[in-house]
Amino acid sequence: MQKPIVVPLLLAGALVLPAAAQMAPNATTEMKSEPGKVHVTQTVDLSAKVVAIDKAERVVTLRGPKGNEVDIVAGPEVKNFAQINVGDTVVAHYVESVYLELKTTNSGMRQGAETKAAGRAKLGERPAGAMVREVTVLADVTAVDPAKQTVTLKGPKNNVVEVPVRDPAQFKLVKVGDQVEATYTQAMAIAVEATPAAMK
Repeated sequence: MQKPIVVPLLLAGALVLPAAAQMAPNATTEMKSEPGKVHVTQTVDLSAKVVAIDKAERVVTLRGPKGNEVDIVAGPEVKNFAQINVGDTVVAHYVESVYLELKTTNSGMRQGAETKAAGRAKLGERPAGAMVREVTVLADVTAVDPAKQTVTLKGPKNNVVEVPVRDPAQFKLVKVGDQVEATYTQAMAIAVEATPAAMK
């Protein structure tokens, strides 16, 4: 069994996917490409059983479909911790996408913006929640390497990222000095479902 992973269960009743993703969930990846634009989306669906609960330490042990287990610490923001029982099922649906669009004119500015929205179960209800986060960044192209299939971007905080680009046609369009607008989106919905016996 792995050591407990301390994560702030984002949605007061949700068992967060990044920790549970270690249980090899079913994931699908889709990529769309057109001149000057790339859109990559990954979708993960996960179902895991609650096999143990340490109420004193607020640790929930989940068992994935392949039998491997992970411990998750439920922080104080999980208001409905008492509603979680051994035998319950944690169901998670997670979507992550990156959309890149080439801007051939340079505005001279690098900028970024972030928006968030979240919802959670009411106090006393079965734990559940949803979250959407979107980050948009305008970055400078500082290097283009067709041989390595990479484009290097410099963001608004002077952070430098090397982005893999698998479509050779994109290198005919991009050059140093251009700008790329990147939109990163995360969406997650999680619920704890009671066992049939508990529902009776």
